[in-house]
Amino acid sequence: MDTGEKYSPNMIRLWRVFRTTKEMCLDRGYQLLEEETQISLQEFAERYGRGDGEPDRSRMNYSCQPSEAMLKKYAVPPTAKDPDPAPQIGTLWVEFNGDENVGLKQLKDYIQHLATGSYYSGIMVTIKPMTGMALKLLRDTASISELGPKGGVEVFVEQDLLVNITKHELVPKHVLLSREEKAQLLQRYRLKETQLPRIQVTDPVAKYLGLRRGQVVKIIRKSETAGRYASYRWAI
Repeated sequence: MDTGEKYSPNMIRLWRVFRTTKEMCLDRGYQLLEEETQISLQEFAERYGRGDGEPDRSRMNYSCQPSEAMLKKYAVPPTAKDPDPAPQIGTLWVEFNGDENVGLKQLKDYIQHLATGSYYSGIMVTIKPMTGMALKLLRDTASISELGPKGGVEVFVEQDLLVNITKHELVPKHVLLSREEKAQLLQRYRLKETQLPRIQVTDPVAKYLGLRRGQVVKIIRKSETAGRYASYRWAI
């Protein structure tokens, strides 16, 4: 069957974007079923299609909870003042904005929604890049934390989610280390974190995994001689 004849280009496009966001959340460690990342185009159209055959972005929004493994990755060491600290992760809200241009108003409304719903963090998927003023607010993490979610807001343009970059054969597997694993790594090699090779948080794979500054990621590559070998990067 020629899916191009049955479904509109926008429907096919949003189906790919939607699947990539689900895969991204699963790869980060959120609680999702594998089947949710494999939704067929037909099922997607039936769930999220309008009467005119176009996708309805407002119905595509969803939330997800961190898994036990993810909570451990983001665990914080206890202190005398806080003997039982909460993990630095929580419920995520993913929203697909349908406006052609997303500016300060849309971003502030989104942040307000996250605050009202007590979401820890949010991902907004936009049709086009945000305006300069909105991006400026987005970079002001102190304001974001004060206005709304503790975990901040991430923004992806639909175009960047059409393909899952981590599935490319040239992209090695990236695994986030917990604080404890990071400490063990540094102790084992007698290193300071600043001595590790670096990865920008704006790197496409780092952004896909939601890496935060100061975190360390393990990169597993294939080797013709060793089978597999690992290297480490410090997120900046």
